[in-house]
Amino acid sequence: MIIHTEREIINIQRDFSRYPAGRYKDDGPYNGEKFREDFLVPALRNSTIQVDLELDGVRGYNSSFLDEAFGGLVREHGFTADELLQRLNLISKDSSLIREIREYIGSHEEAIQPDETT
Repeated sequence: MIIHTEREIINIQRDFSRYPAGRYKDDGPYNGEKFREDFLVPALRNSTIQVDLELDGVRGYNSSFLDEAFGGLVREHGFTADELLQRLNLISKDSSLIREIREYIGSHEEAIQPDETT
């Protein structure tokens, strides 16, 4: 069990953009890849920090942004779903948004697991 001694608060509207959209850097200035690399990865690299992620206040999230930002933590950086679900405190009035993010995190871990049937 990880004991979190510090918290980092990331408010997407305040710290990143009210209009997050797109998957890759070529998709515009406020894309999922940029959010992951500039905000999530640096916060999560410090193993003692719990990250409070405030999701409300933006105009909406498209699936490519969410998949790249959150699924990419597993796919590109090797974080486990369990670690992310334990360390990311997703804060939103919209419970379906929180479920969707958790699904992106979990689906990428399942996709990179070796096939034990071979």
